[in-house]
Formats: sequence, C-alpha cells, structure tokens
Amino acid sequence: MAAKFEVYKDGKGEYRFRLKAANGEIIAVGEGYKTKQGCINGIESIKKNAPEAEIVETE
Repeated sequence: MAAKFEVYKDGKGEYRFRLKAANGEIIAVGEGYKTKQGCINGIESIKKNAPEAEIVETE
C-alpha cells in the first residue's frame, strides 16, 4: 500500500486532510478548509511544492 491523502470533515464541519504513510501512520495534517475543493487545492499544492521544499531548523 502506498501513502495516501484522506479528506474528512472535522467536528466544526470544516474539511481537513491527513497524509498517511504506507504503514497507516499519520505523518501530516492540514488546516481546516470551508470547502472540499479548497482542501483538495491544499493537497495539490503540497504535492506540487513539497519535493522542492527546503528543510530549515528554527529555534
């Protein structure tokens, strides 16, 4: 099984996503979105931009 994004509604009725690793562990969660399409757009942005994201340590 490959990693997957799950889209769901939270207790406030907002759409959120979580990214699950192949072993089922949640490795990332998204903010709340008012629309499902907004949530899908957030996922697409991560898929597009994450491969080039820099790792930065903050204090």
